[in-house]
Amino acid sequence: MARNPEETNAYLVGGGIASLAAAVHLIQDAHVPAPQIHILESGPLPGGSMDGAGDAEKGYVLRGGRMLNFSYLCTYDLLSKVPSLTDSKKSVKQEIDEFNAVPENKTDAHARLVATTEKGPEILNVKHMGLNAREREDLLLVAGSSEEVLGTKRIDECFGAEFFRTKFWYMWDTMFAFEPWHSAVEFKRYLHRFIHEFPRINSLAGVDRTPYNQYDSIILPIETYLKAQGVDFRYETKVNSVSFAPSSAITVSEIHVVSKGGATGIIHVHPQDIVIITLGSMTSCSSLGTNTSPPAPNPDLALYSRDGSWGLWSSLADPIINPHSSHFGNPSNFYSRIPESAWLSFTVTLKNPAFFHQIEEWSGNKAGTGALTTFKDSEWLMSIVVPHQPHFLNQPDGTQVFWGYGLFPFKAGNFVKKPMADCSGEEILTELLHHLNFPEHPTLDNAITIPCMLPYVTSQFLTRKEGDRPEVIPRGSTNLGLLGQFVEIPRDTVFTVEYSVRGAQMAVKELMGLGKEMRIRDIYKGEHNVKVLVDALRMLLT
Repeated sequence: MARNPEETNAYLVGGGIASLAAAVHLIQDAHVPAPQIHILESGPLPGGSMDGAGDAEKGYVLRGGRMLNFSYLCTYDLLSKVPSLTDSKKSVKQEIDEFNAVPENKTDAHARLVATTEKGPEILNVKHMGLNAREREDLLLVAGSSEEVLGTKRIDECFGAEFFRTKFWYMWDTMFAFEPWHSAVEFKRYLHRFIHEFPRINSLAGVDRTPYNQYDSIILPIETYLKAQGVDFRYETKVNSVSFAPSSAITVSEIHVVSKGGATGIIHVHPQDIVIITLGSMTSCSSLGTNTSPPAPNPDLALYSRDGSWGLWSSLADPIINPHSSHFGNPSNFYSRIPESAWLSFTVTLKNPAFFHQIEEWSGNKAGTGALTTFKDSEWLMSIVVPHQPHFLNQPDGTQVFWGYGLFPFKAGNFVKKPMADCSGEEILTELLHHLNFPEHPTLDNAITIPCMLPYVTSQFLTRKEGDRPEVIPRGSTNLGLLGQFVEIPRDTVFTVEYSVRGAQMAVKELMGLGKEMRIRDIYKGEHNVKVLVDALRMLLT
């Protein structure tokens, strides 16, 4: 049913990109007055997993980065509605387009894969995928199988062991952060969703970059816009649970919150109001180390309930607490498998240009143009991204920042004989310098490396069965929508900004009853374009 926006209060639980996107569309498409939009965020800042913080003295921190490209139709639609921080006459989308149109900023990786040899690092020729006939057949079989047939299969149940040592796999898994034990269904979705990336998987030429890190370039402009409109941001406000009206329909009647000081409160939700909750979090329970100490160990599984995002979802899916629990999926499938979902990222802050000079000369890429460099023989399967500088709005001249990650944090390193999870920032940078055969000094003397352990970072990729992920609008809901990386959006792919934004648009359109008044762009279907399909097949056959 259509709601009267003047009489609607919208309560958005979680301050990540999904809630921020929902707020923008509530204002611009549903015409809800901004002061009637309330964002309840348990932390001190918005942005969720799209974060970026720190300074040159203590070191910068990026827990990760997101790939953007032209196929993110919902994301780019959102960013076209938000003014740039630097020029209010431009949108964030225009700012990103102009940045990527500069020839010196275009992505063209010359050192995508690196092998470790006795003579030192060797940049591999990646014009060929290295697949044999059987592996190509297996790829096409997975791509052509239904999700029902693939079911709960892992990727490594669909391929032989040699497939995971091909150039294709090293480039694909580090570009998207897949592991062999992840969901074959999600892998199939990626093969379809990103078929246009096949011909340039070796150069990453299709990747769009933001002028700064994605917090400064995307989250901060959206937050600034929403605050200027009058949106009510309530930081350090944790939502413990919601109550439902006594009815066969799913109607939220109360939101139970805890403020920073521990005071509890109840928000009464009226029938004309809406509630939109972001479920789960890929960066919850993350822990930072320092240049001289490793991150704190992974949490015990019992601790998940202390984290707002997982605890709230668990309460919604608990049949003892919620009579409608069968409509809310199975969060334990995603939070209880830390060895399968954890990896470690690290951010390096440099006060000496030696490393940047060396990496640019060695790779043939100026900072910001090389995208991802993967050390395929690294026991940690380590990759680094050297971005355009400055990468932070507050980054002073003479300071450089880059980040990286390791997909196998529980293995001992090639040079530093410890698991990556047990290493200090200095030890991780030492391992990287040895893979590059760069001298340790002066880089180590002038660097702050901050490691970050992420126990749930790829939990959305874990194998799953039908029903483990709830629908954006649960069946029978009158005023509740669900967002984030753990809801079910048919055909689209998790671990993307696009997934969160598309879900937000779906929730706003349905809950506000907008119908044809709000258009949501369809998912990009590259396989329906003959040229894209031919180019992809040609690359697959190399």
